[in-house]
Amino acid sequence: MSRELPFLVLCVEEYKNHKGMSGKEVMELFNKYSVCEYIKAFYEVLHTTGTKYIVNDIDLYIKSRQMA
Repeated sequence: MSRELPFLVLCVEEYKNHKGMSGKEVMELFNKYSVCEYIKAFYEVLHTTGTKYIVNDIDLYIKSRQMA
């Protein structure tokens, strides 16, 4: 198992809890905007931050993808 996978699960769970979404809704959103790939690519930086930062960072990433 890669070290990114448990962190990715944490990110999904934290995002789900902060946003009041179901796991399915979060995964559909993450798949639509390639959030999982983003989290894996920036694992080294993101895993050193807190959960509020991660949720906010994911929101910013999604917003930037929506505008593109």
